[in-house]
Amino acid sequence: MNIKIVFLIVLCNMLSYRGSKVLISLFAIELGAAQIYIGTLIAMYAVFPMLLALYAGKLTDRLGVRTPMLCGSAGVAAGLLLPFLFPALPALYASAALIGASHVFYNVAVQNLVGILSSGVEGRTRNFSNYGLVMASASLIGPLVAGFSIDHFGHATSYLYIAGVPLVAVLILVFSPGLSRLHAEQGVEEKPAADARNLLANAPLRRTLITGGIVLTGTDLFQFYMPIYGHSIGLSASAIGIVIGCFAAAAFAVRLVMPAMVRRWGEDAVFIWSLFLGAATYLMFPLFESAVLLAAVAFVLGLGVGCGQPLSMMLIYGRAPPGRSGEALGLRLTINNFMHIAVPLVFGTIGSALGVAPVFIANSLLLAGGGVLIRSPVKA
Repeated sequence: MNIKIVFLIVLCNMLSYRGSKVLISLFAIELGAAQIYIGTLIAMYAVFPMLLALYAGKLTDRLGVRTPMLCGSAGVAAGLLLPFLFPALPALYASAALIGASHVFYNVAVQNLVGILSSGVEGRTRNFSNYGLVMASASLIGPLVAGFSIDHFGHATSYLYIAGVPLVAVLILVFSPGLSRLHAEQGVEEKPAADARNLLANAPLRRTLITGGIVLTGTDLFQFYMPIYGHSIGLSASAIGIVIGCFAAAAFAVRLVMPAMVRRWGEDAVFIWSLFLGAATYLMFPLFESAVLLAAVAFVLGLGVGCGQPLSMMLIYGRAPPGRSGEALGLRLTINNFMHIAVPLVFGTIGSALGVAPVFIANSLLLAGGGVLIRSPVKA
Protein backbone atom coordinates (compact mmCIF):
# COMPACT_ATOMS: atom_id res chain seq x y z
CA MET A 1 0.00 0.00 0.00
CA ASN A 2 1.17 3.53 -0.77
CA ILE A 3 2.23 5.34 2.39
CA LYS A 4 0.19 8.39 1.30
CA ILE A 5 -3.02 6.32 1.43
CA VAL A 6 -2.06 5.21 4.93
CA PHE A 7 -1.66 8.85 5.94
CA LEU A 8 -5.14 9.65 4.56
CA ILE A 9 -6.57 6.92 6.79
CA VAL A 10 -4.64 8.37 9.73
CA LEU A 11 -5.99 11.86 8.99
CA CYS A 12 -9.62 10.69 8.95
CA ASN A 13 -9.42 8.66 12.15
CA MET A 14 -7.34 11.11 14.18
CA LEU A 15 -9.47 14.09 13.10
CA SER A 16 -12.59 12.42 14.46
CA TYR A 17 -10.78 11.13 17.56
CA ARG A 18 -9.39 14.55 18.52
CA GLY A 19 -12.65 16.28 17.70
CA SER A 20 -14.52 13.87 19.96
CA LYS A 21 -12.33 14.84 22.92
CA VAL A 22 -13.39 18.47 22.62
CA LEU A 23 -17.00 17.44 22.07
CA ILE A 24 -17.20 15.14 25.07
CA SER A 25 -15.79 17.68 27.54
CA LEU A 26 -18.04 20.53 26.38
CA PHE A 27 -21.12 18.31 26.02
CA ALA A 28 -20.61 16.97 29.55
CA ILE A 29 -20.37 20.54 30.86
CA GLU A 30 -23.55 21.41 28.93
CA LEU A 31 -25.29 18.46 30.61
CA GLY A 32 -24.23 19.73 34.04
CA ALA A 33 -21.48 17.22 34.85
CA ALA A 34 -19.00 18.11 37.61
CA GLN A 35 -15.26 17.93 36.97
CA ILE A 36 -14.95 14.58 38.77
CA TYR A 37 -17.44 13.08 36.31
CA ILE A 38 -15.61 14.64 33.39
CA GLY A 39 -12.42 13.06 34.74
CA THR A 40 -14.22 9.71 34.75
CA LEU A 41 -15.33 10.29 31.16
CA ILE A 42 -11.72 10.98 30.21
CA ALA A 43 -10.63 7.76 31.89
CA MET A 44 -13.25 5.77 29.93
CA TYR A 45 -11.31 6.49 26.74
CA ALA A 46 -8.42 4.55 28.26
CA VAL A 47 -9.97 1.62 30.17
CA PHE A 48 -10.29 -0.81 27.26
CA PRO A 49 -7.11 0.34 25.48
CA MET A 50 -5.18 -0.43 28.68
CA LEU A 51 -6.67 -3.93 28.79
CA LEU A 52 -6.54 -4.67 25.06
CA ALA A 53 -3.48 -2.86 23.67
CA LEU A 54 -0.98 -5.68 24.25
CA TYR A 55 -3.41 -8.20 22.77
CA ALA A 56 -4.00 -5.88 19.81
CA GLY A 57 -0.25 -5.71 19.20
CA LYS A 58 0.15 -9.50 19.29
CA LEU A 59 -2.88 -9.88 17.01
CA THR A 60 -1.38 -7.44 14.52
CA ASP A 61 1.95 -9.31 14.53
CA ARG A 62 0.15 -12.61 13.84
CA LEU A 63 -2.71 -11.70 11.50
CA GLY A 64 -1.68 -8.46 9.81
CA VAL A 65 -2.88 -4.87 9.93
CA ARG A 66 -5.95 -4.70 7.66
CA THR A 67 -8.61 -6.30 9.87
CA PRO A 68 -7.70 -4.39 13.07
CA MET A 69 -7.61 -1.12 11.14
CA LEU A 70 -10.95 -1.81 9.44
CA CYS A 71 -12.81 -2.93 12.57
CA GLY A 72 -11.25 -0.17 14.65
CA SER A 73 -12.28 2.58 12.21
CA ALA A 74 -15.85 1.25 12.03
CA GLY A 75 -16.02 1.05 15.83
CA VAL A 76 -14.92 4.69 16.22
CA ALA A 77 -17.69 5.77 13.83
CA ALA A 78 -20.25 3.76 15.83
CA GLY A 79 -19.05 5.26 19.11
CA LEU A 80 -19.42 8.77 17.73
CA LEU A 81 -23.02 8.09 16.73
CA LEU A 82 -24.14 7.20 20.26
CA PRO A 83 -24.35 10.74 21.72
CA PHE A 84 -26.31 11.86 18.65
CA LEU A 85 -28.83 9.05 19.07
CA PHE A 86 -28.97 9.31 22.89
CA PRO A 87 -27.93 12.84 24.00
CA ALA A 88 -27.42 12.11 27.70
CA LEU A 89 -24.50 11.55 30.07
CA PRO A 90 -24.71 7.70 30.03
CA ALA A 91 -24.33 7.78 26.23
CA LEU A 92 -21.15 9.86 26.62
CA TYR A 93 -19.69 7.15 28.87
CA ALA A 94 -20.63 4.44 26.37
CA SER A 95 -19.26 6.53 23.51
CA ALA A 96 -15.91 7.09 25.23
CA ALA A 97 -15.58 3.38 26.04
CA LEU A 98 -16.44 2.23 22.49
CA ILE A 99 -14.20 4.81 20.82
CA GLY A 100 -11.30 3.87 23.09
CA ALA A 101 -11.73 0.11 22.57
CA SER A 102 -12.01 0.46 18.80
CA HIS A 103 -9.26 3.02 18.39
CA VAL A 104 -6.63 0.87 20.11
CA PHE A 105 -6.86 -1.90 17.47
CA TYR A 106 -6.62 0.61 14.64
CA ASN A 107 -3.87 2.60 16.34
CA VAL A 108 -1.45 -0.27 17.05
CA ALA A 109 -1.96 -1.64 13.55
CA VAL A 110 -1.39 1.63 11.70
CA GLN A 111 1.76 2.44 13.70
CA ASN A 112 3.11 -1.01 12.89
CA LEU A 113 2.20 -0.50 9.22
CA VAL A 114 4.16 2.75 9.07
CA GLY A 115 7.19 0.85 10.36
CA ILE A 116 6.67 -2.03 7.93
CA LEU A 117 6.55 0.39 4.99
CA SER A 118 9.82 2.02 6.10
CA SER A 119 13.21 0.89 4.91
CA GLY A 120 16.23 1.54 7.11
CA VAL A 121 16.72 4.10 9.87
CA GLU A 122 16.44 7.06 7.50
CA GLY A 123 13.20 5.76 5.99
CA ARG A 124 11.77 5.07 9.43
CA THR A 125 12.65 8.59 10.62
CA ARG A 126 11.05 10.11 7.51
CA ASN A 127 7.85 8.04 7.66
CA PHE A 128 7.28 8.44 11.40
CA SER A 129 7.99 12.16 11.09
CA ASN A 130 5.42 12.44 8.28
CA TYR A 131 3.03 10.32 10.35
CA GLY A 132 3.48 12.87 13.14
CA LEU A 133 2.75 15.70 10.70
CA VAL A 134 -0.51 14.07 9.67
CA MET A 135 -1.41 13.53 13.34
CA ALA A 136 -0.69 17.19 14.05
CA SER A 137 -2.81 18.27 11.07
CA ALA A 138 -5.71 16.18 12.33
CA SER A 139 -5.22 17.53 15.85
CA LEU A 140 -5.45 21.04 14.40
CA ILE A 141 -8.51 20.41 12.23
CA GLY A 142 -10.45 18.19 14.65
CA PRO A 143 -10.81 20.66 17.55
CA LEU A 144 -11.52 23.54 15.14
CA VAL A 145 -14.26 21.57 13.39
CA ALA A 146 -15.72 20.47 16.73
CA GLY A 147 -15.66 23.98 18.22
CA PHE A 148 -17.27 25.74 15.26
CA SER A 149 -19.75 22.91 14.77
CA ILE A 150 -20.89 23.15 18.41
CA ASP A 151 -21.44 26.91 18.09
CA HIS A 152 -23.45 26.52 14.88
CA PHE A 153 -25.23 23.15 15.17
CA GLY A 154 -25.10 22.07 18.82
CA HIS A 155 -23.30 19.25 20.59
CA ALA A 156 -25.37 16.22 19.52
CA THR A 157 -25.50 17.15 15.83
CA SER A 158 -21.75 17.77 15.84
CA TYR A 159 -21.25 14.15 16.89
CA LEU A 160 -23.22 13.06 13.82
CA TYR A 161 -21.06 15.09 11.45
CA ILE A 162 -17.78 13.91 12.94
CA ALA A 163 -18.98 10.27 12.85
CA GLY A 164 -18.94 10.42 9.05
CA VAL A 165 -15.19 11.10 8.86
CA PRO A 166 -13.85 7.66 9.93
CA LEU A 167 -16.24 6.05 7.45
CA VAL A 168 -13.92 7.38 4.72
CA ALA A 169 -11.15 5.28 6.29
CA VAL A 170 -13.49 2.28 6.37
CA LEU A 171 -14.18 2.59 2.64
CA ILE A 172 -10.46 2.84 1.82
CA LEU A 173 -9.70 -0.27 3.87
CA VAL A 174 -12.60 -2.24 2.38
CA PHE A 175 -11.13 -1.69 -1.08
CA SER A 176 -7.52 -2.34 -0.03
CA PRO A 177 -7.14 -6.14 0.13
CA GLY A 178 -3.45 -5.73 -0.72
CA LEU A 179 -2.75 -4.89 2.93
CA SER A 180 -3.06 -8.58 3.83
CA ARG A 181 -0.57 -9.58 1.12
CA LEU A 182 1.81 -6.87 2.28
CA HIS A 183 1.91 -8.38 5.76
CA ALA A 184 2.44 -11.88 4.37
CA GLU A 185 5.41 -10.70 2.33
CA GLN A 186 7.05 -8.78 5.17
CA GLY A 187 5.96 -10.83 8.15
CA VAL A 188 8.10 -13.04 10.33
CA GLU A 189 7.93 -16.76 11.03
CA GLU A 190 5.86 -17.94 13.93
CA LYS A 191 7.81 -18.06 17.19
CA PRO A 192 6.89 -19.38 20.61
CA ALA A 193 4.92 -16.85 22.63
CA ALA A 194 7.08 -14.64 24.82
CA ASP A 195 6.03 -12.76 27.91
CA ALA A 196 5.77 -8.97 27.74
CA ARG A 197 8.15 -8.82 30.70
CA ASN A 198 10.90 -9.73 28.23
CA LEU A 199 10.26 -6.42 26.52
CA LEU A 200 10.41 -4.51 29.80
CA ALA A 201 13.76 -6.17 30.58
CA ASN A 202 15.20 -4.16 27.67
CA ALA A 203 16.36 -1.05 29.56
CA PRO A 204 16.42 1.47 26.66
CA LEU A 205 13.01 0.22 25.49
CA ARG A 206 11.59 0.36 29.02
CA ARG A 207 12.79 3.92 29.53
CA THR A 208 11.26 5.02 26.21
CA LEU A 209 7.96 3.31 27.02
CA ILE A 210 7.65 5.19 30.32
CA THR A 211 8.64 8.60 28.99
CA GLY A 212 6.48 8.13 25.89
CA GLY A 213 3.53 7.51 28.19
CA ILE A 214 4.27 10.70 30.09
CA VAL A 215 4.44 12.78 26.89
CA LEU A 216 1.15 11.43 25.56
CA THR A 217 -0.56 11.84 28.93
CA GLY A 218 0.49 15.49 29.05
CA THR A 219 -0.73 16.04 25.50
CA ASP A 220 -4.09 14.35 26.06
CA LEU A 221 -4.75 16.14 29.32
CA PHE A 222 -4.25 19.44 27.52
CA GLN A 223 -6.86 18.33 24.95
CA PHE A 224 -9.32 17.54 27.74
CA TYR A 225 -8.68 20.25 30.32
CA MET A 226 -8.17 23.21 28.02
CA PRO A 227 -11.92 23.10 27.14
CA ILE A 228 -12.76 22.96 30.86
CA TYR A 229 -10.44 25.85 31.68
CA GLY A 230 -11.61 27.85 28.66
CA HIS A 231 -15.25 27.38 29.63
CA SER A 232 -14.52 28.41 33.22
CA ILE A 233 -13.05 31.75 32.07
CA GLY A 234 -15.86 32.44 29.59
CA LEU A 235 -14.30 31.48 26.22
CA SER A 236 -16.63 30.35 23.42
CA ALA A 237 -16.35 26.86 21.93
CA SER A 238 -14.85 28.38 18.78
CA ALA A 239 -12.18 30.23 20.79
CA ILE A 240 -11.34 27.03 22.68
CA GLY A 241 -11.02 25.19 19.38
CA ILE A 242 -8.64 27.87 18.10
CA VAL A 243 -6.45 27.64 21.22
CA ILE A 244 -6.21 23.86 20.88
CA GLY A 245 -5.62 24.30 17.15
CA CYS A 246 -2.60 26.54 17.85
CA PHE A 247 -1.06 23.69 19.84
CA ALA A 248 -1.56 21.38 16.85
CA ALA A 249 -0.19 23.98 14.41
CA ALA A 250 3.01 24.22 16.46
CA ALA A 251 3.26 20.43 16.61
CA PHE A 252 2.98 20.37 12.82
CA ALA A 253 5.70 23.03 12.48
CA VAL A 254 8.19 21.32 14.80
CA ARG A 255 7.67 17.96 13.09
CA LEU A 256 8.68 19.52 9.78
CA VAL A 257 12.15 20.13 11.16
CA MET A 258 12.29 17.08 13.45
CA PRO A 259 14.34 14.91 11.04
CA ALA A 260 17.01 17.63 10.81
CA MET A 261 16.98 18.03 14.61
CA VAL A 262 17.40 14.28 15.08
CA ARG A 263 20.31 14.19 12.62
CA ARG A 264 22.05 17.03 14.46
CA TRP A 265 21.42 16.25 18.13
CA GLY A 266 20.14 12.67 18.23
CA GLU A 267 16.77 11.17 19.15
CA ASP A 268 17.26 11.14 22.93
CA ALA A 269 18.47 14.74 23.13
CA VAL A 270 15.49 16.05 21.13
CA PHE A 271 13.17 13.97 23.30
CA ILE A 272 14.64 15.46 26.50
CA TRP A 273 14.35 18.99 25.07
CA SER A 274 10.67 18.42 24.25
CA LEU A 275 9.89 17.22 27.78
CA PHE A 276 11.54 20.13 29.61
CA LEU A 277 10.12 22.81 27.32
CA GLY A 278 6.65 21.31 27.74
CA ALA A 279 7.07 21.27 31.53
CA ALA A 280 8.02 24.94 31.62
CA THR A 281 5.15 25.98 29.35
CA TYR A 282 2.43 24.19 31.33
CA LEU A 283 3.15 26.44 34.30
CA MET A 284 2.07 29.47 32.24
CA PHE A 285 -1.52 28.42 31.46
CA PRO A 286 -3.11 29.38 34.82
CA LEU A 287 -1.56 32.86 34.52
CA PHE A 288 -3.69 33.94 31.53
CA GLU A 289 -7.37 34.30 30.67
CA SER A 290 -7.03 36.01 27.27
CA ALA A 291 -7.74 33.73 24.31
CA VAL A 292 -4.90 35.35 22.35
CA LEU A 293 -2.34 34.80 25.11
CA LEU A 294 -3.56 31.27 25.77
CA ALA A 295 -3.22 30.52 22.04
CA ALA A 296 0.38 31.80 22.16
CA VAL A 297 1.19 29.62 25.19
CA ALA A 298 -0.46 26.63 23.50
CA PHE A 299 1.71 27.23 20.43
CA VAL A 300 4.89 27.17 22.55
CA LEU A 301 3.66 23.99 24.27
CA GLY A 302 3.13 22.42 20.85
CA LEU A 303 6.70 23.28 19.88
CA GLY A 304 7.87 21.52 23.03
CA VAL A 305 5.92 18.28 23.14
CA GLY A 306 4.83 18.12 19.50
CA CYS A 307 7.71 15.86 18.50
CA GLY A 308 7.42 13.63 21.59
CA GLN A 309 4.84 11.21 20.17
CA PRO A 310 6.52 10.41 16.81
CA LEU A 311 9.91 10.22 18.53
CA SER A 312 8.65 7.72 21.09
CA MET A 313 7.03 5.56 18.39
CA MET A 314 10.21 5.70 16.30
CA LEU A 315 12.39 4.72 19.25
CA ILE A 316 10.06 1.92 20.38
CA TYR A 317 9.77 0.43 16.89
CA GLY A 318 13.55 0.57 16.43
CA ARG A 319 14.34 -0.93 19.85
CA ALA A 320 11.74 -3.73 19.73
CA PRO A 321 13.00 -7.31 19.17
CA PRO A 322 12.53 -8.65 15.60
CA GLY A 323 8.96 -9.75 14.94
CA ARG A 324 7.59 -8.09 18.10
CA SER A 325 7.20 -4.48 16.99
CA GLY A 326 3.40 -4.62 17.16
CA GLU A 327 3.57 -6.09 20.66
CA ALA A 328 6.02 -3.36 21.76
CA LEU A 329 3.74 -0.65 20.35
CA GLY A 330 0.80 -2.33 22.09
CA LEU A 331 2.73 -2.33 25.37
CA ARG A 332 3.37 1.38 24.81
CA LEU A 333 -0.38 1.96 24.58
CA THR A 334 -1.02 -0.20 27.66
CA ILE A 335 1.31 1.99 29.72
CA ASN A 336 -0.10 5.17 28.17
CA ASN A 337 -3.66 4.20 28.92
CA PHE A 338 -2.93 3.14 32.48
CA MET A 339 -1.73 6.70 33.00
CA HIS A 340 -4.78 8.02 31.12
CA ILE A 341 -7.00 6.27 33.67
CA ALA A 342 -5.12 7.13 36.84
CA VAL A 343 -4.18 10.73 36.06
CA PRO A 344 -7.62 12.10 35.00
CA LEU A 345 -9.34 10.50 37.97
CA VAL A 346 -6.81 11.99 40.37
CA PHE A 347 -6.79 15.34 38.55
CA GLY A 348 -10.58 15.35 38.28
CA THR A 349 -10.78 15.11 42.05
CA ILE A 350 -8.14 17.83 42.45
CA GLY A 351 -9.89 20.01 39.88
CA SER A 352 -13.25 19.68 41.65
CA ALA A 353 -11.67 20.75 44.94
CA LEU A 354 -9.05 23.28 43.84
CA GLY A 355 -9.87 24.29 40.26
CA VAL A 356 -8.21 23.55 36.93
CA ALA A 357 -4.88 25.32 37.62
CA PRO A 358 -3.41 22.42 39.67
CA VAL A 359 -4.03 20.12 36.70
CA PHE A 360 -1.69 22.19 34.54
CA ILE A 361 0.91 22.30 37.34
CA ALA A 362 0.75 18.52 37.78
CA ASN A 363 1.22 18.10 34.01
CA SER A 364 4.34 20.21 34.30
CA LEU A 365 5.72 18.01 37.05
CA LEU A 366 4.99 14.85 35.06
CA LEU A 367 6.85 16.12 32.00
CA ALA A 368 9.80 17.35 34.05
CA GLY A 369 9.99 13.96 35.76
CA GLY A 370 10.01 12.25 32.37
CA GLY A 371 12.87 14.47 31.26
CA VAL A 372 14.88 13.55 34.36
CA LEU A 373 14.15 9.85 33.83
CA ILE A 374 15.24 9.66 30.20
CA ARG A 375 18.28 11.84 30.92
CA SER A 376 19.52 9.54 33.69
CA PRO A 377 21.93 6.74 32.78
CA VAL A 378 20.20 3.37 32.64
CA LYS A 379 21.86 -0.02 33.16
CA ALA A 380 20.43 -3.00 31.37
